[in-house]
Amino acid sequence: MDADIARASQAGDIEYFQHQLKNDVCKRKIIDYFHPKSGDTVVHYASRNGHVRLLQHFAVEGFSLEITNFDGKRPLHEAAHAGQNACVTYLLSAGVVVDPLKRADWTPLMLACSKVDLYVVQELVNHGANLKLKNKDGWNCFHVAVREGNLDIIAYLLDCDSTLWDTVSLNGRSPLHTAALHGHVGVVRYLLEACHYVTDTQDSCGSTPLMDAVREDSIGCMELLIHMHCADVFKVDNLGRQCVHVACQTGSLNSLVCLVETHRADQGIHISPSGAMCLHIAAKEGHVNVISYLLQKKVNIDAQDSKGRTALHIAAGAQKADCVRVLLKHGASIMEDQTGSTPKQLALKPEVTQIFEHLEKT
Repeated sequence: MDADIARASQAGDIEYFQHQLKNDVCKRKIIDYFHPKSGDTVVHYASRNGHVRLLQHFAVEGFSLEITNFDGKRPLHEAAHAGQNACVTYLLSAGVVVDPLKRADWTPLMLACSKVDLYVVQELVNHGANLKLKNKDGWNCFHVAVREGNLDIIAYLLDCDSTLWDTVSLNGRSPLHTAALHGHVGVVRYLLEACHYVTDTQDSCGSTPLMDAVREDSIGCMELLIHMHCADVFKVDNLGRQCVHVACQTGSLNSLVCLVETHRADQGIHISPSGAMCLHIAAKEGHVNVISYLLQKKVNIDAQDSKGRTALHIAAGAQKADCVRVLLKHGASIMEDQTGSTPKQLALKPEVTQIFEHLEKT
């Protein structure tokens, strides 16, 4: 019977339930039913799939509209997350709690802001949803809307509370960081025009919104932040890395070229305040295209870090065969680092060791 209960509730088969609920034994089974993995009940299924007539029938039969599954999600969470307008409206009109917390974390409003349905957001707010509640990461509904890049919802939330932009997560990240990291050019422009963000606000790791735009390799976000926000391309994070080092770490070649060619950040490609060189960073992460570009810019291919390691040492130790090939092709020296190790000795994978063995034979 369990399979029939699940199927009927997901399909909105109200005739099935009208018949089964006449039998007290069957009714008890339906009320007690839950999915063994998720804990979803028939009320969750009906809410998630938009079966408002079935939801109303369950309520008349005495089913709880506040029941939770194993994640702590109530029917309102399901309806809001799935964008089921009619179910959201009915549940709110039936008097369910508007701000229940899923595992003390997400509210229905936060889940609604992760989608594109403005109506659901408006319904929740009109019924008293708290816009400033935060989840365990310190995000409120505005952070969520910004992450998804929905300008209609973002603008509506700011109309409801003009201070929502002025908030940070537990790791110090602002909504502007989030928009830049996800490459939402339109949202970045809107936030810069409508809000009052401090230039180069840093999160707990020292990252700025510009650094996040570089991570996403979003030239559009970068240019907005630099021209509208006067973002500093030479700002350093907690590890002493500038934007060019972030670009080399993430393989964001377009951003690197833009920083060097357009914004004159070429000094940073040679060495950072912490001593980390772009070539070393790119070699460690395996970004061959970045290595090739840096070599075109005449960086020192045999430059050593504080441990005497060259980019070739780094690439070999990280088992990045393609990077080893391109560095050797451009004349990288096979020298010892401060421990007396050569790049070949650091190579462990056969595809890397074979490169050095072939070089020795030729």
